[in-house]
Amino acid sequence: MRAQVFHGPGDLRFEQLPIPTPQAGEIVLKIDAALTCGTDVKTLRRGHPVMIPHVPTVFGHEFAGTVSAAGAGVRRVREGDRVVAANSAPCGNCRLCVVGRPNLCEDLLFVNGAYGEFIALPPRLVDRNVVPLPRNVPAARAAFVEPLACAMLGIERARVEAGHTVAIFGHGPLGCLLAMVAASQKARVIIVGKAGWRFERVRALGLGECLDATAGDVLAALRDTTGGHGVDVAVDATGRPEVWEQAVKVTGRGGTVLFFGGCAPGTSIQLDTRQVHYEELTLVGAFHHTPDLIRRAVELIENGAVVPDGLLTHRMPLESVPQALALMTKGEALKVLIES
Repeated sequence: MRAQVFHGPGDLRFEQLPIPTPQAGEIVLKIDAALTCGTDVKTLRRGHPVMIPHVPTVFGHEFAGTVSAAGAGVRRVREGDRVVAANSAPCGNCRLCVVGRPNLCEDLLFVNGAYGEFIALPPRLVDRNVVPLPRNVPAARAAFVEPLACAMLGIERARVEAGHTVAIFGHGPLGCLLAMVAASQKARVIIVGKAGWRFERVRALGLGECLDATAGDVLAALRDTTGGHGVDVAVDATGRPEVWEQAVKVTGRGGTVLFFGGCAPGTSIQLDTRQVHYEELTLVGAFHHTPDLIRRAVELIENGAVVPDGLLTHRMPLESVPQALALMTKGEALKVLIES
């Protein structure tokens, strides 16, 4: 099979590999759709010790496909089934899994391989994070399930409710998915981003109000639009420390700040301790997803509560993954659909 193989930072090679044969408890999927992700861009640049503990490995982690073979003992799916799979599976036994935080599992098993024609999924993933696809869900839409589940975790952690004003800093794909999930909760959504074609694309999608961060004092503008009270929930989806600080400053009394975007290792921020203490701000992080959220993400897509199709700005063949990731790096794409 053809595949894009990650050998280390900056080293992605288009190779011919054997089609995997499923071992006991495994399944092999024919990849029907794969999506690019900002995490792939960062990983290609600097590696990722958690998501990619061993190299070489086939790259990519957002995908949907059709079961082409099933190993001995597999009962939940069979050959020919259309499914979506998460890119990880918790152990179910560690202290964090036991208390209901499987996204923080101490033995989280990550799987990569979306940028290949086939992928073998290990037994733990087959048991816990493979979900059958309804007939009305196209593969390209189903491939959004993994990032959508991450956005759902963030919105849950931020305790977004109907009537809340939610400011989302960042208009990349995950900022947009966060906006979609918040809007599905009947919240007022304000997306803060920088002027340009991506910003205009997001504005045209009608995901919420759009505020140009380059057109003046964005924090004053956000306070003005909330009657001076500040927002109920501020979300950083940029992964930039200075924006984390902005998110805190614009949050009103009793509000929540969601640190969703991952900053570079070793960075830090400064907090106004008076504001955080006396205004009772809640500061929370959000990482990854859970098996329950993967299933609920499929349901949101199936019932049309979230329709992410507008985030697809390009379609490219498997051999063009490096070019697709380059478009992402330059800010010239939101999501690229990779078709093998």
